[in-house]
Amino acid sequence: MQSPIRNTNGSDPFSLITYRKGRAVHPSKVRVTSSNEMHFRNLRRLRRNLSIALFLGTAAATGFCAETKDPLLDLMIQKGIVTQDEAAKVRAEADALRTNAIATAPLAESKWNINNAIKNVELFGDLRLRFESRQANAPDDSRIELNRLRYSVRLGLRGEVFDDFYYGVRLDTAANPRSAWVTAGTSTSGSPYQGPFGKSTGGIDVGQVYIGARPTDWLDITIGKMSNPLYTTPMVWDPDLTPEGAAERLKYTVGNANFFATFGQFLYQDVNPTYSSPGYFNIGYLNSTPSILLAWQMGVDYHITDKLSVKVAPVLYNYTGHGQNTTAPSSTVTPDFSGTYVGQGATNNLFGQNGGAWSGFPTGFYDGFTANQTGIRNLLVLEIPCELNLKLNKLNLRLFGDYAENLNGADRAQAAFTAAQTAFQPVGGGGIAPIVSPQTQETGAYQVGFAVGNKDALGMVYGSTSRKHAWEARAYWQHVEQYALDVNLIDSDFFEGRANLEGVFAAFAYGFTDNVIGTFRYGYASRINDKLGTGGSNFDIPQINPINHYSILQFDLTLRF
Repeated sequence: MQSPIRNTNGSDPFSLITYRKGRAVHPSKVRVTSSNEMHFRNLRRLRRNLSIALFLGTAAATGFCAETKDPLLDLMIQKGIVTQDEAAKVRAEADALRTNAIATAPLAESKWNINNAIKNVELFGDLRLRFESRQANAPDDSRIELNRLRYSVRLGLRGEVFDDFYYGVRLDTAANPRSAWVTAGTSTSGSPYQGPFGKSTGGIDVGQVYIGARPTDWLDITIGKMSNPLYTTPMVWDPDLTPEGAAERLKYTVGNANFFATFGQFLYQDVNPTYSSPGYFNIGYLNSTPSILLAWQMGVDYHITDKLSVKVAPVLYNYTGHGQNTTAPSSTVTPDFSGTYVGQGATNNLFGQNGGAWSGFPTGFYDGFTANQTGIRNLLVLEIPCELNLKLNKLNLRLFGDYAENLNGADRAQAAFTAAQTAFQPVGGGGIAPIVSPQTQETGAYQVGFAVGNKDALGMVYGSTSRKHAWEARAYWQHVEQYALDVNLIDSDFFEGRANLEGVFAAFAYGFTDNVIGTFRYGYASRINDKLGTGGSNFDIPQINPINHYSILQFDLTLRF
């Protein structure tokens, strides 16, 4: 305690004697302060306190962060109102005030009401823009070129519910099962024509809808319309296809080996009514059985070291039933899978004259084609996809391949030869391009390639992953013979969804941000066997069969979320 006592000698009326801890302090040791100086110091202290209080209030109101520069505080430092140490203290106090305010603030009530059984919900999908140029050349060098600006939207919700179930639904902009793309400038808005920039060609279609369960850590069951559960390649399955039915996935780990199995039961065609008494339908049959594609896959992903692994998974495909053709008797045949696959084009063009290698589309008797391009008879396909992965410090490398053989391919070739001799002839004259003899050796397909990218970037070419500054380069050679595969499933871009073609694919993808990807793709293919057509039913360039040469160029910009 300090007790000031005025000096009794009167020599210094402004001096004070101070007692500190009971001891008197000599007047020479006591600082003398005038009333004006005291007033100035008190005013300065008041201004500083008011400024700090104002700064703290502003910081709290604006969500001040300790790392943010504040011009008000900088000005007070320049004017000498506060020191650097005092400013640092103020910043700390403001940051603490902001943190406490956020922690104690009441949460705003959500306007979304989600059932308590839902564990989580994820929004997923992508927005894609594309410039595409594709060209098909016939044997006489006539050709068709397409240069298109295209767009697609895929938007979905997925998540988990309690008791080990999960779900998903996704909407796409196009009904084509092998493509969600819409070509810009093709809509007319209505009838009569109402001007450009219409909306009629962009639709809202269900691309996925499924429910699944994981009752144990080694079993996963999915029912509905789902993303492809199989380990495969675009040589056999177009990446856009979402099969419908059921799939069971099992996994088990032994040491460095991750064993897995996938079984699929996919409904290929609804054939209802499965039975009808005569007189109710004019469909030419009384009973039918569903066409189901069965897939049986077993594989292993073996880690040789932490950085080197190999994966291989053979899969066998067989069909129960071949569907039905629901065309009324004596009518033009509608698309069907029950007929005999021929794969040939016509000898006439649109005007009924020889030349142009016109396929007959869209006035042909079979599926709009001159000869059947979609039949699934005599298909028992064994596919063996595999890959070798190497992870380096900054790069990931992958060698990959796929081999497929139709074990009933010789029968498919013989049936095509027979059917081509008696097929319905093209409208306007001409005929089916002849098959000179059964080409029973054309039953295999293979793909071999490599991919390289920086860490965790493999898959960017197909849009399955994205990261800022990530990149991937990928290339492969592909060879698909006429009777090797189900042409209704193969990639519609590379190469035009056709068999009897071989060629090269090259692509490069780069991540501009964590969500935006730029992708370049190029493909070029040629006919394998000039005695056969190029069978398939893709609707981009269906008018040419056989295709002698084919090329495609794509530039994509994708926003993935």
